[in-house]
Amino acid sequence: MKKIIVLGCSLLALASCKNKSEEVKIDETKVETPVDTIVQKDTVAILETAVQETKETPVAEKPIGDKTIPAKMLTPKPAIIKVQNAKKMEVSYSSFGDKILADKALTQEEMLNKYNNLKAGDTIAVKFKSKITAVCKKKGCWMKMDLAHKKESFVRFKDYGFFVPVDADNSEAIISGRAYVEEISVAEQKHYAKDGGKSQEEIDKITTPKVTYAFEANGVLIQQ
Repeated sequence: MKKIIVLGCSLLALASCKNKSEEVKIDETKVETPVDTIVQKDTVAILETAVQETKETPVAEKPIGDKTIPAKMLTPKPAIIKVQNAKKMEVSYSSFGDKILADKALTQEEMLNKYNNLKAGDTIAVKFKSKITAVCKKKGCWMKMDLAHKKESFVRFKDYGFFVPVDADNSEAIISGRAYVEEISVAEQKHYAKDGGKSQEEIDKITTPKVTYAFEANGVLIQQ
């Protein structure tokens, strides 16, 4: 009877030890799982950092025979700039007076500089391009050409041999002839003001002679 009791106690003790052993193993499994997960995340972070550094400081080498030369020691290829030919634009002009060419005409700024260097009695042969600001409304026997800084050139035509259209205002034009500086009397100014369609009130305000940039044109081109 005593042997049976001792044997039963031994079996109970063995069962108890087995349960404790299983509990320990379960705890170890729970600890190992989160540790492995953390290590994987750190590894991924390191790989990402390495990729970023490689992009910022790339290392490229060129093989030549048995050796390699770093890219920074190689001469970079020059940039190639492609330039397309600009399309040519054809401009049509109506010609008046002598036949003249449209090329090599001064700009309005360049023409003003020419006038500023002239003294009374000086005359220069010149050709320039600008906009027509006013035309004689009776028969087109004179016109005004725009210069820079709100200045104008008063243009008449050689020997009154030709006139321009009375509606040529605001047209681009090229004129060739001689430029000079002159003083226009009060009577002449009033005459031109009347031809230009000025009101009587505006005409009456003209009371003093005026120094003007004059031009005698022998040929005119007006852009159509």
